[in-house]
Amino acid sequence: MPFLVLTRAGYDDIAGRVDLGKAVLYLNPGLLAEDEIAQLRERGTAVHVMATPVDPGNVREMQQALLLTRNERGSVWVERGAPRSSSSVDKVQRPQAPVVSTTPLRTRLARTAGAVATGMLRRLRSPEQGRALMAVPYLGFGNARRIWLKGRLLDEYGFREQTVADSGWANLVALYQRLESDEVADARVLATFQGRTVEARTDRGGYFSFDIALDVDLPGGMHAVELVFPDNAQPGGEPLRAAASIMVPAATARFGIISDIDDTVLWTNVTNKLNMALMLARTNHHTRKPFKGVAGFYRALRDGVGGTENNPMFYVSSSPWHLYGPLLDFLKLQDIPLGPLLLRELSVRQVLKINEHGNHKLEQIERILGFYPDLQFVLIGDSGEQDPEIYTEVLRRHPGAVRMIYIRNVNPDPSRIDALDRLIEEVSATGVQLVLSPDSVFAASHAAAEGLIAVDRLGAVRLDKREDDTAAPAKAGL
Repeated sequence: MPFLVLTRAGYDDIAGRVDLGKAVLYLNPGLLAEDEIAQLRERGTAVHVMATPVDPGNVREMQQALLLTRNERGSVWVERGAPRSSSSVDKVQRPQAPVVSTTPLRTRLARTAGAVATGMLRRLRSPEQGRALMAVPYLGFGNARRIWLKGRLLDEYGFREQTVADSGWANLVALYQRLESDEVADARVLATFQGRTVEARTDRGGYFSFDIALDVDLPGGMHAVELVFPDNAQPGGEPLRAAASIMVPAATARFGIISDIDDTVLWTNVTNKLNMALMLARTNHHTRKPFKGVAGFYRALRDGVGGTENNPMFYVSSSPWHLYGPLLDFLKLQDIPLGPLLLRELSVRQVLKINEHGNHKLEQIERILGFYPDLQFVLIGDSGEQDPEIYTEVLRRHPGAVRMIYIRNVNPDPSRIDALDRLIEEVSATGVQLVLSPDSVFAASHAAAEGLIAVDRLGAVRLDKREDDTAAPAKAGL
């Protein structure tokens, strides 16, 4: 049976109650001497010493420590200290008797956080009014006669802004809270645009979407759609409202860009699920870095050979919608051109799986192509997973829609290189190029030669790469 033990008194109490030879112990550092830990392990005890001390009177630290036990089966015994008091240190040091918990980790985390975060509790509405909710509209897109947008209705309290100073623990908790956010199902949503109102309902995951045909031509640029949730009143009694944005490509656009994110824009090591999880847990959008030169290359593609084309950007990724906010903030902070993000609907258990990875991306790319039948696209991805195969399939289905394919080479395995060579031959036979690129400067040089970007922008891409080298000399990436 697993135990979270934070004080010596708590350990002595447990040692007198149970057979530690059959126990799993999560211990504060320095709680036991090395010889005591060695003796426990000789008896068969599974001992895990936490990396940082946890104050039993600090509920936030307790909340973070509980994440360590998430993979344990059955009940977890938790030593709980009294809440921290400014007038007494004894209360922190005096443990209560261990209490067994049979509730899921998600519920325990929420209850623990709620006990200390009184400010959050004050934001929650009374039972008659329901929970304090937040609408999360995602950036949508459209053409002159049709728009598409998606969003989600969630419980508000589980979200907070992250900062550059956040620790690894804080990043891990924030990631977990996003992945385990409480959705609101079967809620009515009204979308009003150009004087017309359309109704939808949230699904079991809290998602809603609109695909609206228009009666009047819509010019290029950003447009606002008003969202109202009539059955979800705010504390003042007014219904919850939000504004969604719709991107319509400018008339000057000569082509569009569809880019992957993982291991194309942002280094995530997606081919190694454990390393990817550790990266997501340790960092946030303030501390993650793009591949070197990506920002300069994408700005050059957006501006085009003429410098003012305003070519539209789209991002298609297998990351879950839960990470939409951090990914959008990442693009903004790195000055990477913004565009609609089309992510996946995933549960927390599916986040690190790649089932139907290709199907998702292919479906979303076809959704984009369906809106812009007269626009060619530059497709950008990486060799880590299935981007080359997906983009080749897009070319097979829509031979006139693909202008160029750039693949960042992140997988040096010879068998993978052989497979890419075969795809390069197949794509070349259609008159389109699949370019295997070692870095953004190489891709930008090729794009300039092909008339996709202005030649005089190459210097900016090289400078962008050098600045990335200076800012993060030890950062993995190409």
